[in-house]
Amino acid sequence: MPAGSHLSLDISTLYLIATLAAALLGMMLLFFWRQEKIPALGWWGAAYLIGAASIALWIAGGDHLGKWLSVAVSAVGFFACGLVWDAARVFHGRHPNWIIVLAGPALWAAAMLALDPLDPEKRMMLSAGIVAGYAALTASELWRERRKSLRARWPAIIVPLLHGAVLVMPIVLGDLMRATGGTIGAGWVAMFAAELVLYAVGTVFIIFLLVSERTVSAHKTAASIDPLTGLLNRRGFGEATSRMIEREAKAGRSVTVMIFDIDHFKSVNDRFGHAAGDDILKVFAHSITTSLRITDLVGRVGGEEFAALLPCAMDEALLAAERVREAFEASGVCVDDEPLATTVSIGVAGGPANTELEVLMASADTALYQAKRGGRNRVEAAAEQRPLSLGETRRKMAGASHHDVHPTPAMEIRI
Repeated sequence: MPAGSHLSLDISTLYLIATLAAALLGMMLLFFWRQEKIPALGWWGAAYLIGAASIALWIAGGDHLGKWLSVAVSAVGFFACGLVWDAARVFHGRHPNWIIVLAGPALWAAAMLALDPLDPEKRMMLSAGIVAGYAALTASELWRERRKSLRARWPAIIVPLLHGAVLVMPIVLGDLMRATGGTIGAGWVAMFAAELVLYAVGTVFIIFLLVSERTVSAHKTAASIDPLTGLLNRRGFGEATSRMIEREAKAGRSVTVMIFDIDHFKSVNDRFGHAAGDDILKVFAHSITTSLRITDLVGRVGGEEFAALLPCAMDEALLAAERVREAFEASGVCVDDEPLATTVSIGVAGGPANTELEVLMASADTALYQAKRGGRNRVEAAAEQRPLSLGETRRKMAGASHHDVHPTPAMEIRI
């Protein structure tokens, strides 16, 4: 058997494996697309099946395809590469870009028309360059999401870049090989066929990592959000405020806590039903989010009780609290054409860096009750707190556990 025959069989076998792997992975992606309703999985699945069909036609036809059919089959393969990039765009919520997807196949067809006959080595370099370009675009699309803490982001960027690097090798090494009297031939084709199998499997593995991590992140976010108002719930507010206090403490900046309680909320539920009460809660959530800054943390910590943490001093927070009170009072809510008085009582407490959240919440809660006793629809400020050291905090907690202290109303809505 000639020496080249064994290598030719190996290359054909590798491409056959790549075809079967791409087809199976494409069907698996389409199956999960139908199950999970994630559009990007459908795009990736279609790209894999189209790519598998292109390779299968190329293997089956070989030299018998004819010039233009061969060009068309190759163009379909480049189209599949473009779909992989477009799927990454769809996964990140961006619109498909059909112009770029079709640019690769169009460039290939134009080159075949304009440069007929095209040297086989140049044809191989052009095709490698087109696929490498789509791989680079895919990596670039994933790099755009660097602001998001996805653990799978780095492998998702590196894998297409490595794929592109393998494809670019004949372009980079072409002049060097010719200078030394060699050519880029079957050896590189065999290496590319093996790499294609690894790339197909590795890319799907990364796709599932990305989808899995996004799903986990979505569930985690949902567990921290109050479904009625869209604000943080008690758990989410507690976690977010801990991070903000730590960050502000490192910078040496003050923080201020507000506690809000909608006045006479129970009477609204009793007179008009819980649906009207839910509407009041949503109106107040809108009033508070539009009156505070995007950097301020807001949460619903009880039935009609809300809290906010602001990275600012007390005087600035009092102005913000007044804005919330005025906005809610002017909201103009009506039930069955009957206007409702929408007012809120607000307690505010502030302190310098390192002030414990529990201390601020207790002080703000005391100020809230003062506002209610003072006639409601008002803002009351507590005396500014002195930050406790870690040792003082531990001693205070130990003392509370030894002296059966009953919680006062001021401690009922602690986070």
